[in-house]
Amino acid sequence: MLARIAPFAVVALCVLAAPAVASSPPVGPLPAGPTTQITTQRGALVAIALPPQPAGRAWRLKGNINTRIVREVSEANVGANVVVVFKATGKGSTSLAYGATRGETAKAYAAKRFHLTVR
Repeated sequence: MLARIAPFAVVALCVLAAPAVASSPPVGPLPAGPTTQITTQRGALVAIALPPQPAGRAWRLKGNINTRIVREVSEANVGANVVVVFKATGKGSTSLAYGATRGETAKAYAAKRFHLTVR
């Protein structure tokens, strides 16, 4: 009897758990701020530091990374900063933008922008 109920229980759990696996909304419009220009060579590692934010805020990437030009290799909390390391994978230019949001919400309270050129 238990062997017959088990598959149904697994299906029921999957159906009930599915709504809990929702993605967060994309980062909304970013506040004004400067753009940091970075130029590097193909194959090099580039680290960007995102400054500390008030409690409850987290840095989130706005948009996508052009992986033909750079690829994220690591991210870590270093002291109070968040440091993200990228590897330059191909020649070209791309932009990265991060917004500081309160949890997984769309509103950005701070922004950091980077324009990377890989030669």
